[in-house]
Amino acid sequence: MTLYGKTYHIGSYTILAVIFLSLHYLLQSTAFDEWSAYRPFAEKLTLSVTLIMIVLLIGRLFERLIRQRAETEGSRHNLFRINRLLTAVCLMIIVASFLFQNLYAVAVSFGLISLVLGFALQAPITSFIAWLYIIFRRPYSVGDRIEIDGQKGDVIEISYLDTTIEEFSGIYLGNDRKSGRIVYFPNSLILKSQVINYSGRYAPFIWNETALQISYTSDLSFIENCLKNACKQDFELQYPQRQSDENKASVYFRVNKYAWLEAVVTYPVEPTDTTGRRNRILSIALPALNARPDLVGFPEGSAR
Repeated sequence: MTLYGKTYHIGSYTILAVIFLSLHYLLQSTAFDEWSAYRPFAEKLTLSVTLIMIVLLIGRLFERLIRQRAETEGSRHNLFRINRLLTAVCLMIIVASFLFQNLYAVAVSFGLISLVLGFALQAPITSFIAWLYIIFRRPYSVGDRIEIDGQKGDVIEISYLDTTIEEFSGIYLGNDRKSGRIVYFPNSLILKSQVINYSGRYAPFIWNETALQISYTSDLSFIENCLKNACKQDFELQYPQRQSDENKASVYFRVNKYAWLEAVVTYPVEPTDTTGRRNRILSIALPALNARPDLVGFPEGSAR
C-alpha cells in the first residue's frame, strides 16, 4: 500500500475517534434524558469504538515509524508482525471489556479455555513460541539464505506459525540457482533441527572454492597468480565500493586421487552469487591459463 494510503487511514482513524469521543460526551447531556435506559449501553459503545480507533491509529503510526527507521528488510518484517500482534491483543481486550461486565470472570473463563486449547493445539502453540524465538533470537530473517532439515532456500516470509522459503539447489539442480519451488515448514522445526544461515550478520560473504585439474609439470606459481588476479578483478568489478583487501582469495594445491594435481582457489562470495562468481572467475582465469601452454598443462586427448 502506498504512503498516501497509509496517510488516508491515519486521517480516517483520527476523525472517527474524535466523532465517537464527542458522541460519548454528548450522550451525557440532558438532551438525551428521555433515552436514559439506553444511555449506559450507548456510552460504553461509543467509548469502546473510540478506543478501537485510537489503537488502530497508534498501530498505523508505529507502522509508518517502522517503515522509515528499520534498517533491514528482515527487521522491518519482524517489527511489523510484533506491531500487528500487539494491536490485535489490545483490540481483543477492548471488545471483551465491551461484551462482558465482569472482567474477572472473563479472565478465569479465558484461562480455562486456554488450558483446554493448549492440549488440543499443542503443535500450533509450539510454532508460535518458536516464532517468538525467531523474532528475539534471530537465527534468520527475511532475505537470509538458510538450510534447515535438508531444505535450502531464501527466507521470503516468517508468519506466526510457519516460515516460507524459496528453494535453491534442490533435487533438480546441481548448482546454487533458485529452483522456483516454494517450501513451507512450521516454525517449531527450528527448536529441534540445526539451522545453517548462509547470510551472516557479521560479514556479507561466505567462503567458496573452485578446483581446476592441472598436470604435475605446470608452473604452480603462475597458476596461483592467475587465479588470484581473476578473483581480484571480479571482486573490484562487482564491489567497487568495498576495499580490495577484503577479497583475500587464496590458492592451494592437492593431489587428485586419479592422476592429476588440483589447483583450488578459495574466495569470498555473497551467498546468492556462488554460481555467478564462480563462472566469472573461470571466464577470466581460463583464457590467461590457456594462453600459456608452456606453463600450464590441462587434461586433454588420451592424457586424462
